[in-house]
Amino acid sequence: MSSTWGNVLKLSIFGESHGPAIGMVLDGLPAGEAIDLDAVQVQMERRAPGLTAGSTPRREADLPHFVSGMLDGKLTGAPLCAVIENTNVKSHDYTNILHLPRPSHADYTGSVRYGGHNDIRGGGHFSGRLTAPLTAAGAVCRQILEKRGIVIGSHVFMIHNIYDMPFDAVSLTAEELNSLNKEPFTALDLQRKREMYAEIARAQAEKDSVGGIIECAAVGLPAGIGSPMFDSLESRIASLLYGVPAVKGVSFGDGFGISGLCGSEANDSMYYASDGSVKTRTNHNGGILGGISTGMPLLLRVAFKPTASIAKEQQTIDCVSHENASLVIKGRHDACIAVRAQPVVEAAVAVALLDAMLIQGEVTSYGSSKAQ
Repeated sequence: MSSTWGNVLKLSIFGESHGPAIGMVLDGLPAGEAIDLDAVQVQMERRAPGLTAGSTPRREADLPHFVSGMLDGKLTGAPLCAVIENTNVKSHDYTNILHLPRPSHADYTGSVRYGGHNDIRGGGHFSGRLTAPLTAAGAVCRQILEKRGIVIGSHVFMIHNIYDMPFDAVSLTAEELNSLNKEPFTALDLQRKREMYAEIARAQAEKDSVGGIIECAAVGLPAGIGSPMFDSLESRIASLLYGVPAVKGVSFGDGFGISGLCGSEANDSMYYASDGSVKTRTNHNGGILGGISTGMPLLLRVAFKPTASIAKEQQTIDCVSHENASLVIKGRHDACIAVRAQPVVEAAVAVALLDAMLIQGEVTSYGSSKAQ
């Protein structure tokens, strides 16, 4: 399985949903950086189940135990390894479906790819449970970025066609993003948030699920980060986000919407601000041109499909009898994945941005930075 990502900064995710533990290894972090473990835990708790409407009742402490790469609260330069124990598994919920692939899960494709040896309990290595170590990795990376003035935040933009207002693409501030990083499920319009909660509750009552979109932003990113073609900033961020289970779409700026504009509408006109920096009057391109950051807010949206595990009867196949079959999924599942995905999306963006800055020497060991 390919569970390693990165260039200078390499992230590896290991473990399975119902195994003894899950975890991550980050190799290439700058030595000497002080890491606030309480701040890491804040991000872990934002992702934790039981804090948002319709989330799974599976409760895990999700306390990352750092076993290497850190000494006295500072990074040593060695690979940083964090282990998270799985303490609340119920594998018996899967005994009756071992040969019945769950629709829209990776049970069937994983079985074909790995000859039936993959662990399907709780989704195994394909599970959303693996976003916990990704969140831990991102929580470390975002602290390094924040020291360079780069702040990342997000909100739930849509739940089942109920839309929040979008970020201000031009004048979004670090203070606004930081205000969103204190809760597990945030929206800019509180009335729309209540409507989203109600829609999730409706789906759960009907033994169903709904999807959603997370809008994420980063401010303070200097111009000139990234490369053209295949190492573009978009492709690097998107490649990591597509490793998050249930992600089916990633767009930057106006995304597909920009194709409906005329060039005179879509072009972001430039000007010199009073401090001499280059700004644009609009930001339809989401802070990236030619695969390289412009210095404007970086804006992206991430689409999550509805949770595949639902309590309604579904049609599938029996891989032993080779006959068609029906299936009722038991176990503990989210009615909407998106409402717990904010810190996960932010984490992926943080890892990708730090890797991009390390590639260009914008961040080096002992806390130095060209951007400072």
